[in-house]
Amino acid sequence: MDMPQNDFDRLLLFEHARKNAEANYVKDPLNADNLTRWGGALLELSQFQSVSDSKKMINDAISKLEEAMLIDPKKHDTLWCLGNAYTSQAFLTPEHDVAMISFDKASQYFQQAIDEDPGNELYLKSLEMTAKAPELHMEIHKHGLAQQSVGGGSSTSSNVKGSKKKKGSDLKYDIFGWIILAVGIVTWIGMAKSHVPPPPPR
Repeated sequence: MDMPQNDFDRLLLFEHARKNAEANYVKDPLNADNLTRWGGALLELSQFQSVSDSKKMINDAISKLEEAMLIDPKKHDTLWCLGNAYTSQAFLTPEHDVAMISFDKASQYFQQAIDEDPGNELYLKSLEMTAKAPELHMEIHKHGLAQQSVGGGSSTSSNVKGSKKKKGSDLKYDIFGWIILAVGIVTWIGMAKSHVPPPPPR
């Protein structure tokens, strides 16, 4: 599987973040920031997996983020990451009624994040996008694009199917693009904060 260099770099970055968070968890299991970084890294890494592996990784991310919420229930970046995780989970769920449960949870978490950090543009945009997500979900699954775009497809398909796959792939990136970018930024900032070099001695 050929992967563009920037995707490969992201994969390495978030795999490194995941391993660091896992190691830090052993030392300090009650660190909500670390659990949030871990959940965010898993959410990022889920974008590089097959559909079934992606679902498992998203569930692991939700577990870590919910654990962080038990430690600090008002942590707005964790609430926001949970909203993203449930949005991702919903898009990978073909049954519309089941997906709606995840979309509703995502909206609740985004709203809680906004309540904790009013005026945060990223949180407001996430809530706005989630309101539009159920319609997009129906469109994607009506055309069977989600399974093709995330899990690949037959290499012997006709040009028409190949064209649909390309559109499905583009659509997948439209859907996950803002989630990936935003979670990536939050995780990267969190990693940077946790690895700040000590101030120089006087």
